[in-house]
Amino acid sequence: MKRVFKITGIVLGSLLLVLGLCLVYVATTGVPTYEQPNNIPQIKVEITPKRVARGEVIAQIQCMECHADKNNRLTGKHMNEVPAVFGTLYSKNITQDKEKGIGNWTDGELVYFLRTGIRRDGTYAAVMPQFPNMADEDLLSVVAWLRSDRFPVQAASEEPPASELSLVSKILAHTLLKPLPYPQTFVAMPDSADPIALGKYTADAVGDCYACHSASVLDLDKVHPERSKGYYGGGYEMVGENGEPIVTANLTFDEETGIAGKYTKEQFIKAVKMGVRPDGSIIRQPMTPKLGLTDQEVGAIYEYLKTVPKVKNKIVQNSTEAQLAENK
Repeated sequence: MKRVFKITGIVLGSLLLVLGLCLVYVATTGVPTYEQPNNIPQIKVEITPKRVARGEVIAQIQCMECHADKNNRLTGKHMNEVPAVFGTLYSKNITQDKEKGIGNWTDGELVYFLRTGIRRDGTYAAVMPQFPNMADEDLLSVVAWLRSDRFPVQAASEEPPASELSLVSKILAHTLLKPLPYPQTFVAMPDSADPIALGKYTADAVGDCYACHSASVLDLDKVHPERSKGYYGGGYEMVGENGEPIVTANLTFDEETGIAGKYTKEQFIKAVKMGVRPDGSIIRQPMTPKLGLTDQEVGAIYEYLKTVPKVKNKIVQNSTEAQLAENK
């Protein structure tokens, strides 16, 4: 019996030693670096007013919220909506500055990065959203906007401090958070006459809504969003105004815990575009108004959410103010 205990102790000790060495390695190396990509598309985006306007709509949803500083330029900022367990995170300067920003990036490098999360030098942006399902034309429109004469993207040399990733983030970067493959086929725009297709595209590919309104950011399927755990059932705790925790809403049409019976289509459109609930209360950050989306696009999201499998998940906010707002 003593021999069994001794062998068990040696095995457990060895496992703990290996685990400890792995943790030391991860803590020391940080986010892994990949080989420099060799399949970056050789493209030059034609900058047209139509593309710049469409790119601006997408940028207001994606780029501005994460990268805009207090002067409304995309020089990067502290991402205070990210829970502290992931560390202290700062977004990057993505203005046209050639030293601090993306002024020296090619259009193909930008497209590749937005698809995969891999920068041109092989470094991986672990916390940056990737857009595998965004239509090619929309992606080119984003690049056109980044290259345009719009104020937010004009060259500025300011930049925030480097992010301080927690051990949790570093472990995730070595396990669950991985770059995505570059699509091998053309990604078309949805049929605008099909509200379900348009709604899914607007919510998932453009708005990235499912990332916050599913059960966990650690269990998302970015290529097939509908396979994400708790898809649109909400429940993910984020950091809201004044550092207060805020839990994302259940957007499925579950009669008891979702939005069925609580929002008409018109009320849903107003909530998404204006940030105002049917009772007149204001939707708090990190959810912000999506003014650039059309009524057709937001209405299509509503129609698509009707088709999403219902999730029974009663959302309870942690702050007194939020509970009062939810119970009005």
